[in-house]
Amino acid sequence: MSATPGPDPRRARVRRVAGVALTLVLGGLGIAVFVTAVTPHGSSTVIAPGSTESAADPVASEIYVHILGQVVRPGLYALPDGARAVDAVAAAGGFTPTADAAGVNLARFVSDGEQIVVPAVGEAVPGAAAGVGGDGRVNLNTADAAALDTLPGVGPATAQKILAWREQHGRFEVVEDLLDVGGIGEAKLNAIRDLVTV
Repeated sequence: MSATPGPDPRRARVRRVAGVALTLVLGGLGIAVFVTAVTPHGSSTVIAPGSTESAADPVASEIYVHILGQVVRPGLYALPDGARAVDAVAAAGGFTPTADAAGVNLARFVSDGEQIVVPAVGEAVPGAAAGVGGDGRVNLNTADAAALDTLPGVGPATAQKILAWREQHGRFEVVEDLLDVGGIGEAKLNAIRDLVTV
């Protein structure tokens, strides 16, 4: 009668190693699933609107315009730089019923320190030429040909060239932009530099 063979120790060892390996794999898988479930997805950072950009943006500059005559609330008004006469009239509450709306060029840019007088119907417009500020300087962005013609060395022909440049390119950003106008060189610019503004 032969003896029943016992379990093969090599097979038992392989089963043990396979069981341990399977346990480790399943355990690692479980940890990975848990970590994925509790970790917020994505790596984007939420930034409050304007929190960085607005800090770098320059503050919009203001100009002051004194508006008188036939407006509802005459007075001194702060307007954003680049405002037009229509903005000044609106800030003052609009025209009165007796205002001569055609007596003011509503489309023109206004300059800092400027005084606007809105005439009544049939009344002559008092005050300085268009584009001449309260300090007497000629604003290159709002002046008409008559105001530009008052500058030394700027006659009617050069005044028209300045107006044509403004029509083509928009606003003068700095006084030195006058050098782009035909007929104005360094000498002429230096002669009028302190008499003009933008």
